[in-house]
Amino acid sequence: MRAALPILTVLATIVALWYAAVAPMNIRGALDVAERAGEDVVPAESRARFDQSVWRLMFNNAEYIPLGYALDRPRLPTPVQVGAELWKTTGEMALRGRPMSKRSLIYHGWITLQSTLWGFALGTVLGMAGAIAIVYSRVVNMSLMPWAIISQTVPIVALAPMIIVLSSQVGIEGRGVPKAIISAYLCYFPVLVGMVKGLRSPGAAQLDLLKTYSASGLQAFLKLRLPASMPYLFTSLKIGIAAALVGTIVGELPTGAISGLGARILIGDQFGTPLAIWAALFAAAILAGVLVTLLDVIQRVTLRRMGMQT
Repeated sequence: MRAALPILTVLATIVALWYAAVAPMNIRGALDVAERAGEDVVPAESRARFDQSVWRLMFNNAEYIPLGYALDRPRLPTPVQVGAELWKTTGEMALRGRPMSKRSLIYHGWITLQSTLWGFALGTVLGMAGAIAIVYSRVVNMSLMPWAIISQTVPIVALAPMIIVLSSQVGIEGRGVPKAIISAYLCYFPVLVGMVKGLRSPGAAQLDLLKTYSASGLQAFLKLRLPASMPYLFTSLKIGIAAALVGTIVGELPTGAISGLGARILIGDQFGTPLAIWAALFAAAILAGVLVTLLDVIQRVTLRRMGMQT
C-alpha cells in the first residue's frame, strides 16, 4: 500500500485535471451541437462564439457544459470515452473472435511491435558493439562518441522521410525495414551510453587484481567488465525499448501505412476521429509498459542468478 498510494494519488490527480480540461476544450463543440438542436445559446452566431474566450462561453452557457462530456467527436475525450473506445477495438474484438481484424488495435499493435523488436535488436547490437569498441580503443572513443552524440540532435521527424526515401532508392521494398532502421536509430544511443558506463564501472584495483592473476583481456571482459555492466545495460534497454517503439510509430507516419498504431493515429487525424487517436495512443502506452515490465522481470531474474542485489 505504501508503494501504491503515491501512484494512485498521482493517477487521481491526472484524471481530475483531465476531466477539468474537458469542459473548456469542448464547450465550442457543445454549443454548436446545441445550436443545431434549436437551443438558445449565447452568442447565437458561431462566428461570434469563435471570437470569445472559452471561459466566457462557459460562464454564459453553464447549462451546456455537461454536453461537452458526451460529444461523439470531442476535441478532448473523457477518460471513460477513451476507455470505451479502447475496449471496443481490443477486448470486444477479441471476445468476438476477431482480434486480428484490421479494425482491431491488437492487430495494429502487433504490426508495430514487429518493427519495434527488429529495431530494438538492431539498435542493441550496434550500441553494445560501439560501447565495447569505445572502451577498448582510444581512437574509437575520440571519434565515435562525439558523432553518436551529434546524431541525436537531428529531429527524428526530419530524418524519418530521408531514411524511407533512401531505403526505396537502394531497392529495399516494404515498410518494415525503414521502420526498424528508424527504431534502431533512437534505440542505439541509450544502449551505447549505458554500456560504456557499465564497462568502465570496475575500479582500477579490480582490474589490477585480474592482472596479478595473469588474466587475458578477454577473460577480464567476460569475468569483470561484462558482469559489472549488466545493471547499466538493463537500465539502458528499458529506455531503448520505449524509444524504439516511438521510432516505429514515427516511422509509420510519413510512409502512408495503413497498418500499425502510427497509421491509426494518422488516419484518425485525417478523418477527424479524436477517439481513435486517443485509443491508439493509449494502446501504444500500454504496449510500452508491457515491454518495459518484461525487461524488468528479465533483469531481476538475470541479476539474481548472478548473485547481484536488485
